[in-house]
Amino acid sequence: MKPYQGYVYAYPHKTAYRPLRPAPTLRDVWAGEVLDALFLYLHVPFCEMRCGFCNLFTRTGAPEELTGAYLDALDRQATSVLDALDGPAFATAAFGGGTPTYLTAPELERLCDIAGRFEGFGSGPLGVETSPATATTDRLTVLAERGTTRVSIGVQSFLDEEARAAVRPQKRADVEAALDRIRAVGFPVLNIDLIYGIDGQTPATWMHSLDAALVWRPEEIYLYPLYVRPLTGLGRRARDWDDQRLTLYRIGRDHLLAEGYEQVSMRMFRRPSADAGGTEYCCQTDGMVGMGCGARSYTSRLHYSFEYAVGAGQVRSIIDDYVRETDFTTARVGFELDDEERRRRHLVQSLLQVEGVDRDAYRARFGSDPLDDFPGDLKSFADREWLETSETTVRLTPEGLAYSDAIGPALFSSRVQALMDSYEAR
Repeated sequence: MKPYQGYVYAYPHKTAYRPLRPAPTLRDVWAGEVLDALFLYLHVPFCEMRCGFCNLFTRTGAPEELTGAYLDALDRQATSVLDALDGPAFATAAFGGGTPTYLTAPELERLCDIAGRFEGFGSGPLGVETSPATATTDRLTVLAERGTTRVSIGVQSFLDEEARAAVRPQKRADVEAALDRIRAVGFPVLNIDLIYGIDGQTPATWMHSLDAALVWRPEEIYLYPLYVRPLTGLGRRARDWDDQRLTLYRIGRDHLLAEGYEQVSMRMFRRPSADAGGTEYCCQTDGMVGMGCGARSYTSRLHYSFEYAVGAGQVRSIIDDYVRETDFTTARVGFELDDEERRRRHLVQSLLQVEGVDRDAYRARFGSDPLDDFPGDLKSFADREWLETSETTVRLTPEGLAYSDAIGPALFSSRVQALMDSYEAR
């Protein structure tokens, strides 16, 4: 089984979503849902550049009138959501994208004002994504004053030549100046993203970037394997380099563990502290309200969003449609989860974490045991020595964690896989 088949950060992926006909009202979608500890996600689909590996829903560059119009639409959508949900309260929030700090400081103030319409915003954890070019002092100050607890910055490599190879033109001096500003403004949690598997990267250069990141003593570090995906800048350079990525992953994992970090998942490493955690989304159980044209929302039975695309032209068209929209009262595109898919989602999202599946929590939620619900899948992992079980837990071994990007896709249902296979990338 090839170790790098796909990053499963949500189940099912948006490529399994289809138009909902007839489109249900948000009021009906959220009726009967538990609304007392939701996750609020605001999506900003703008970046100053598009990295060669990126397949996120984002566009490069935006005239000032477009960002203003986007915030207007976001405010209209917030009104519809608040009208549809009966007294929602939010425990956690995040701004993602794209790059939220592409917005100016005054625009970030307005973004926070929109989020502030939802009860609980500002009193719980708030995570925000940024980039070296947009982590300016005025923007960071706004975020700190509005309660941001975690800032995540995509560095990818501290070597300029590797950054260029990943089609991310940036200078190390600019990266370190941004990190200096983030630390100077002050946030409880700093996360640094690094990528392994870049063309020309070696164990020595990978260690160089790891050590350069550790100088800043980030509370979190994410280690991402490089993926070359369709319609991205690196797409036409695709090649097979599994062994290199596995070697670099193990080097990075072992180095961070030796430096006192704890492993949370294949990608996430965290320095144990009183401030650790808080902004992660617990996809197994939490409801999520996503706003913005690239955001998805989760109820217990329906995942929904707007249209999805990667190609620049289609992304721009969807954003243009969003800013003109006046009716946000329905769910347009989504995936309905039956009981089997709900069990499978819980398994996937839990198993890919170091702590694994809590069997008692699973039984309390579904009235069954994961080993009985998915005997064939879990046995195949155990036969490879990727899985260990106890009376209370089903979890991956260290080698199983290394194969997370194969285990996740292997657990997709035939229904989800067929929808993803038939999706036409745009």
